[in-house]
Amino acid sequence: MSILEMKVPSPGESITEVEIASWLVKDGDYVEKDQPIAEVDSDKATLELPAEQSGVITLKAEEGEVVQVGQVVCLIDMDAAKPEGTASEAPKTQNAEAPKAEQKVVEQAAVVQEAKKEEKPAATSYATGTPSPAAKKILDEKGVDAAQVSGSGRGGRITKQDAETASVPAMGAASSTGGSRSSSTTKLSVLRRKLAARLVSVKNETAMLTTFNEVDMSEIFRLRKQYKEEFAAKHGVGLGFMSFFTKAVTRALQMYPDVNASIDGDYKINYDFCDISIAVSGPKGLMVPVLRNAENMTFRGVEASIKSLAERVRDGKITVDEMTGGTFTVTNGGTFGSMMSTPIINPPQSAILGMHNILQRPMAIDGQVVIRPMMYVALSYDHRIIDGKESVGFLVAVKEAIDNPVEFLMGGDERKALEL
Repeated sequence: MSILEMKVPSPGESITEVEIASWLVKDGDYVEKDQPIAEVDSDKATLELPAEQSGVITLKAEEGEVVQVGQVVCLIDMDAAKPEGTASEAPKTQNAEAPKAEQKVVEQAAVVQEAKKEEKPAATSYATGTPSPAAKKILDEKGVDAAQVSGSGRGGRITKQDAETASVPAMGAASSTGGSRSSSTTKLSVLRRKLAARLVSVKNETAMLTTFNEVDMSEIFRLRKQYKEEFAAKHGVGLGFMSFFTKAVTRALQMYPDVNASIDGDYKINYDFCDISIAVSGPKGLMVPVLRNAENMTFRGVEASIKSLAERVRDGKITVDEMTGGTFTVTNGGTFGSMMSTPIINPPQSAILGMHNILQRPMAIDGQVVIRPMMYVALSYDHRIIDGKESVGFLVAVKEAIDNPVEFLMGGDERKALEL
């Protein structure tokens, strides 16, 4: 018998363990080579685990279990024959018997239920209504009287689970309104737990400050309206806002290099390249794939790269290497309707730019009140290495590039910059 031991591959450098998020197959199933058999969560991404060979699989790890990189998580019997047919091809006689079997089970269940009704109440004991130490702590925290909780443990003891599911009495309410009062508890994924820890560490370990400005999107609206069809026809991607903001950010980073730096103990690390992390919402949460050397990219290059990376995030195919090494992050909360926010720095970076929604607002231009599409932008930065002068100057540089993209981002020739 040829048995293959499938081990957890390394998702990336410095990652030593992963969590089995879910098995996509059942124990004893026949799997094909390269068929996805599991989803695994690391502290940076959720990845699919494909079968290395075809055969019958035996699972060696449970869902939610944390396993080490290199640990055996399943066995594949490569000598096992592929089963013929499917469940739908079973003999009709077998299908005909199924309703009878189901009916018999229902009848048996009814008999058992009736017997339970006739049973006498269970005798009470010293444990009846007494919470375990863990249950008592939970009930005290929730302000629930133990006498109001039915114990499901031995002898009627109130267990920890009983305490967790006990309803908290409403303030000042004499009786329940009859609505649903159920709740559910779900364990956070490794990715979400790691993200939570990182966000808390940023707030605790950096001197984070946020400065704001507003940008006029009129010129970008004009350029997109004028060239969007021609741009899409030639390059196969749309002309969006992110290419303008990415180009504006790389220009500003080169003008204010401390914003493109990170801190390492007593040292500051400056980078002569701009690797821009773009926040993308995926099924497993927010991911930040990186545009390498974005300062050298064209508008077409930025749009094509963002589209490709966003698709990989949404399909769950993004790799750890594609999400590490950024020097600055751009996030667009405006896609969800956010008007103003203070984005949190993506460590070990020292700054992040937050975009927001675009609203038509009255603006005073040359002594006249006109309606313009305006957006608030926010720069959160680590004040330990970035001073107010650099942070404000950086955001002003972004503003002037967005307000006048033809002059500052396109060299005065919009068609040439868009490669049309």
